[in-house]
Amino acid sequence: QVQLVESGGGLVQAGGSLRLSCAASGRTFSSYTTGWFRQAPGEERDFVAAITRSGGSTYYTDSVKGRFTISRDNAKNTMYLQMNSLKPEETAVYYCAANLRLGGSLYTDTAYHYWGQGTQVTVSA
Repeated sequence: QVQLVESGGGLVQAGGSLRLSCAASGRTFSSYTTGWFRQAPGEERDFVAAITRSGGSTYYTDSVKGRFTISRDNAKNTMYLQMNSLKPEETAVYYCAANLRLGGSLYTDTAYHYWGQGTQVTVSA
């Protein structure tokens, strides 16, 4: 079992920054890959970024490359998403997720086994 709790969301102006955190408990944090997804109203849940168990590899959707940075601190059982130069169209609920499987795609939500409750990010124009 894995429990995930996101924090750090809020209201920010376009061009601003936010740092999301995802605190994990249960299964050993360093034993699974983790990722961030986001879901805007009326839209599907979309992949944002993922990071492997050791933090050695990271993956991003094209639209956030160069602006978002995913990281993790296995000693603190926490994953982060630093978001810079935010855009109004990135307003969404942001979810962290845990993938317990070795290998396979990290880009689809069906690859993840556990999810947090989400944190709202609102970017005003």
